[in-house]
Amino acid sequence: MKKLLLFCFLLSQSILLSQTILNSSVLNLNKPLENGQLINAENSKTHEVFVFASDNKTINILKYNKSLFLANQFSDTIKAEQKRTMLGYSFGEDGNPTLYWGSENHKNIRIIKYNLENKTSTVLGFDFPANAGNLITSFQKNNAFYILSKEKDQEHLLLFEFRNDKCEIKMFNFAPFSFQNERGQSVSFSALVQYHYPIEKMETDDFSSLDKTEKKSKMYVLDDHIILTFDYNTKRTQVFDLNIKTNEITEKIFDTPDTQTMPKITNSFYLENKLYQISANSEQLLFSLKDFDSGKSIKNISVSKNDTITFKNSPMFLQVNGEKPQKLKTTSKFLKQLSTVNASLSAFKNRQYTFVTFGGFAAYQSLSVNYAPNGFLDGFNNVQNATKMVFFDSVLNSDFEFIKNNQIEPLAIDNLNYFINTSKNISLVSILKLSDYYVLGYYDNVSKSYVMRKFTDGFMDQSAGNPIMNKAIFRKSLPPTRN
Repeated sequence: MKKLLLFCFLLSQSILLSQTILNSSVLNLNKPLENGQLINAENSKTHEVFVFASDNKTINILKYNKSLFLANQFSDTIKAEQKRTMLGYSFGEDGNPTLYWGSENHKNIRIIKYNLENKTSTVLGFDFPANAGNLITSFQKNNAFYILSKEKDQEHLLLFEFRNDKCEIKMFNFAPFSFQNERGQSVSFSALVQYHYPIEKMETDDFSSLDKTEKKSKMYVLDDHIILTFDYNTKRTQVFDLNIKTNEITEKIFDTPDTQTMPKITNSFYLENKLYQISANSEQLLFSLKDFDSGKSIKNISVSKNDTITFKNSPMFLQVNGEKPQKLKTTSKFLKQLSTVNASLSAFKNRQYTFVTFGGFAAYQSLSVNYAPNGFLDGFNNVQNATKMVFFDSVLNSDFEFIKNNQIEPLAIDNLNYFINTSKNISLVSILKLSDYYVLGYYDNVSKSYVMRKFTDGFMDQSAGNPIMNKAIFRKSLPPTRN
């Protein structure tokens, strides 16, 4: 899913990406393509920026002040009897970083606190309890490191919070809540997220691609809260607000827009206290935007197969196996293709607009058929993975009105993704969102150095009359690469 879409006509040579090289530091990593790991991180209290770059022998730590000037650096030998993955980081009260190195079997973590002033490191270990179950995801928030897990066949989630050399385990119990599909059949929370619809973490600082947002169980990390949304029931979106401080769970129910004919496919996406919902079949597409706190509708749209979609800001596309997208000329053709995939939508907001992608995605396997000389079926071979995606883009203003504007500035994340996919000498990539711009950190294989670039919204067009194509399409198959 990381192939360039629409190729070079999306960005002509007359467009200069809104980027600035911030700094560069020499790092001699051993086989970075094979052994390298890289994380960019911000201390949320001091706003200092750290870079953690490692190979199989050494961890390099670069510390930048809030003006992004190099202030300190430290290299330490990696002491490990086995290969470990750099899972994440946290920052102590003294401002020094701690890295969390996970084992291949996910049974334990090596915790190493680094003191950049004294150039020393302290090693701790953490073994997950036997009931920790399957690890769902990990994330950083407010200078702490978190791991979310699902204990097998139990009706709760476990959240491990690592902060200031301590680990606190929080439990979120879902036993009091009921889970039913549209036919009224009950399912346990454990079976729902463990076997049927595993939880997928969404990004809050950049665009979540449709191959992620088509999932029926989604997770959004906010300050002191985790939002879980479930769309396994086509009649409603079931939402849970998990309070990280109090361990309390609040349930909310949002009815899905009801199509005139059945069946329908539904999904949702959460963004900045708003819930975006889609319902669709081959006859109709419905969209609903609701306030998360009150549940009141802000906007409702209905389109039939004979209508023209007036709120799209791009052509309607069909993309198969990541190849060049094909344009779908009519709403009827779009809805026909949409009915064969998992309906989905995704939203992303910058300072002025909210960019919404409507569509769907499906991944499946295809088989080649063998026939005997007599013409009878002789078996199957050559199993291949295949993908199919349909989509179009729309733009909402601050009043949640759809706008038609082909001259909307390219987004920083689009500029960044374009740079990544047109650069040949990059082996490691990490992306950091700072206020209203992005910092791309990467390892340059030629100069053998770590490079930091700043990306902002906007473009400069040097030739009059050269149209700026909608670049939101990059985000469907070029989600930010993270280590």
